[in-house]
Amino acid sequence: MDIEIKVPSLGESESEATLVAWHKQPGDEVVEDEIVAEVESDKITMEIPAIATGVLKEARKQEGDVVQAGEVIGIIEERQAPAKPSGKTPAKAGGKATAPKAEEPAPEEPAAESPRPAAAEAAKAAHRAEPATSAAAGPAETSSEAEPRGGPKVAAVPEPSPAPEGPAAAVAGERERRVPMSALRKTIARRLKEAQNTAAILTTFNEVNMQPVLDLRARYREAFKARHGVDLGLMSFFVRACIEALGRFPVVNACVEGEDIVYRNYYDIGIAVSTERGLVVPVLRDAGAMSMAVIEERIADFAKRAREGGLLPDDLKGGTFSITNGGVFGSLLSTPILNPPQSAILGMHAIQKRPVAEGDRVVVRPMMYVALSYDHRIIDGREAVRFLVAVKEALEYPGRMMLDL
Repeated sequence: MDIEIKVPSLGESESEATLVAWHKQPGDEVVEDEIVAEVESDKITMEIPAIATGVLKEARKQEGDVVQAGEVIGIIEERQAPAKPSGKTPAKAGGKATAPKAEEPAPEEPAAESPRPAAAEAAKAAHRAEPATSAAAGPAETSSEAEPRGGPKVAAVPEPSPAPEGPAAAVAGERERRVPMSALRKTIARRLKEAQNTAAILTTFNEVNMQPVLDLRARYREAFKARHGVDLGLMSFFVRACIEALGRFPVVNACVEGEDIVYRNYYDIGIAVSTERGLVVPVLRDAGAMSMAVIEERIADFAKRAREGGLLPDDLKGGTFSITNGGVFGSLLSTPILNPPQSAILGMHAIQKRPVAEGDRVVVRPMMYVALSYDHRIIDGREAVRFLVAVKEALEYPGRMMLDL
């Protein structure tokens, strides 16, 4: 029986992508749930699993081709999966019985590490809904909302990777190497340039004495984890501090649409998470209604799914304000770039012990530089500076922030 390999739903407002890789070639055997192809849209990279065991009979699209959501890109000739071993291992002639040695997965093929039953179920559902009748299947009429949470794995990369890998890596003896930009990288370049060309971006800086937060964290960290089952990190303090400051200066949470300023009375906070592919920015929806425990749970979940490639299009959509932490890489100071259509982004940096003046004394404190990049078209310097001061004060007096004072 022939089974179609289709391009999954790409999320809201996206209907086409680029086929960037075939992990199997015609004639290769495939196993159900094994990744056979990879597509890349403006926002996401998505792996396509096999929905049946058999042989890749046909690749109807080639690497580099533009494909539509729901389009058939290949055919699997389904075959009966081999019977599972009984667990008994026959002894070799003249020797001892030996147990089969587990195969180690190839580092570049996460598909071989573990099955993706949810992804396969999504693909099977699409196959059952649209029987294989012709090669010219039209675009699927499902949106990202219809995609199950365990569906095909995606990863958006709104910021460039810190170092070249793969084809761009240096090769011994080569002076130069020319590699075409991927469709996703072109989109990244275009969006970043659009942000610079469209918004009037300025950055203001301040520094935060992190001692009060670190003391509070050290005192309650174990109890917090015992109570909520998640570690108490620094990011939840910054999320809460930013939400408090956004409430005081709502224009920082606003955006420009045409000639209008749209004020949002909710706080969807984008949190930059580092992955091997680069930075992704999943969004905490209605973060203003979340406790610190829920914020930490969501961030831990985002980080886990980002590393495993399990983020979905909806996780990366929207956002009213973003936070990025270059400090995890050792950055002491930077000017983060806006994530359109957002009007501001907070940059965290490394905590470094420095001498500071407290009254007439010089003391050593764990200090962090913070940066706020903002769109000067709607945010005046006064609001930007006062916003960042509000964030600083919330972090330096965290008890007051926790008590809503």
